[in-house]
Amino acid sequence: MENSMGLPILGAPLPEMKATTTHGEMTLPNDLKGKWFVLFSHPSDFTPVCTTEFVGLAAAHEEFKAMNTELVGLSVDSVVSHLKWTEWIKEHMGQEITFPIIADSLGRVANKLGMIHEAKGTDTVRAVFIVDDKGILRTMMYYPQEAGRSVPEIIRTVKALQYADKHGTAMPENWPNNDILGSDVLIEPAKTEELAQERRETMKDNKDVEYRDWWFISKPMEK
Repeated sequence: MENSMGLPILGAPLPEMKATTTHGEMTLPNDLKGKWFVLFSHPSDFTPVCTTEFVGLAAAHEEFKAMNTELVGLSVDSVVSHLKWTEWIKEHMGQEITFPIIADSLGRVANKLGMIHEAKGTDTVRAVFIVDDKGILRTMMYYPQEAGRSVPEIIRTVKALQYADKHGTAMPENWPNNDILGSDVLIEPAKTEELAQERRETMKDNKDVEYRDWWFISKPMEK
């Protein structure tokens, strides 16, 4: 396995990578240009935690597609292993895996994206990369082999990023179910003294927003 460990940077383009998948050859992010996508790695085929994750992600595939978002799996297993495993999932779990899975046996993708952590062995850890429709890396999540991921959290993060891009806002903790703000969103804080003063003068009595201070202003989510 190639050993050129890298670590991608949020806000930078995802490195171009060619890969062999269960749906044929793929070049990322080019082949998914114009779409968001979630690239996620799993430690190994035919393992119980990974199986539950794949069932959960596949069950939510249509919801991701409705957000213009595709799914791409990855591990260091072979294509044959992937195909046999997805057959087993369909037969025994009743869930068809409808997204491609990268067979990264040489570790070319895994090492570029920091998916292999030596302290956890030579398998890929549970990494999640959310890439936007311009090929920009927007989110990275890493989990150990022993802890499965939350599919609703991945969906929530994609929705939050897409809403923030469209409306120029920031999203609170656990949006849209924040204990303080509910589904309200946050106006980005002022970055100059002039703008901070302007907000004190113009937003304090603005009934369309909730003004707590010039740096903490929220407003209802647009439907």
